[in-house]
Amino acid sequence: MLHVGAFIFWCGTLLYLPALIAAFVAAPALTAGRDLPLRSPLLARRVYIGLATPAAPLAIASGTLIFVSQGPLAPWLMFKLAGAGLLVLGHGACGWLVLRTERGQRRGVRVACRMVMVWTVSCLLGIAWLVLRKPA
Repeated sequence: MLHVGAFIFWCGTLLYLPALIAAFVAAPALTAGRDLPLRSPLLARRVYIGLATPAAPLAIASGTLIFVSQGPLAPWLMFKLAGAGLLVLGHGACGWLVLRTERGQRRGVRVACRMVMVWTVSCLLGIAWLVLRKPA
């Protein structure tokens, strides 16, 4: 259950971060007001460092323990591990987008956010298909 919970939490942050970053980039310039924290790239950094990054190694480590304890290597398990590796690339892309927004480099960020979102959803659908279709 730890693996499933950590994996769902990690994936949730990977889906939330591109939307948060795209909303920040699309928002008008920062102004003093009560909605300042929601328009700050600091929120994206906090979600990335405080939530997504700790959840990733927890999901991967607990998944690795399952992988080791399963005994013989099953092909579906190898493909699932590869899918998780592809999610790590999406995680890194989210970090890159956080850095770009903090540096004020807004050009192309919204398109990149859409691409990261499509990448993440594609990986998640592939992993879900593999897990649901695995042999008993």
